[in-house]
Amino acid sequence: MRVTIAAIGKARQGAEMDLIDEYLKRLPWKVDVKEFEFKSERDPARRTARESEALLKSVSKDTTVVALDERGKAETSAAFAARLGRLRDSGRGVSFLIGGADGHDESVRGRADHLMAFGPATWPHMLVRVLLAEQLFRAHTILSGHPYHRK
Repeated sequence: MRVTIAAIGKARQGAEMDLIDEYLKRLPWKVDVKEFEFKSERDPARRTARESEALLKSVSKDTTVVALDERGKAETSAAFAARLGRLRDSGRGVSFLIGGADGHDESVRGRADHLMAFGPATWPHMLVRVLLAEQLFRAHTILSGHPYHRK
């Protein structure tokens, strides 16, 4: 399965990056991480539009798009694993889009096949990468019957 994580902001070396690397290296799938960094923009709407345009350009036409968005649906790890398993079995790739500090604009939400949230709390976008990497690993263990995930 082809997995892409497209994110606004450049992850720097440190604890967050170490966790992301640790989880991603355990996966049987190749995960392509694309990062986009922009110079400061005073107008949040213009900044979000530029960020969203870059994220959408990184998505191939034959991939399922999952936008991590505070308005998205929070689901259990088992439900996430089932969704990922269906994508894997269909042969489609999946692209996870992580916006910047102001989230996504409507162009990303409109293109997304699924809006996903990690609960009702607001998370810094760098920590969202850690959460996503861990959930990808957890989904893999659920799908393979490994005891990492406990019910």
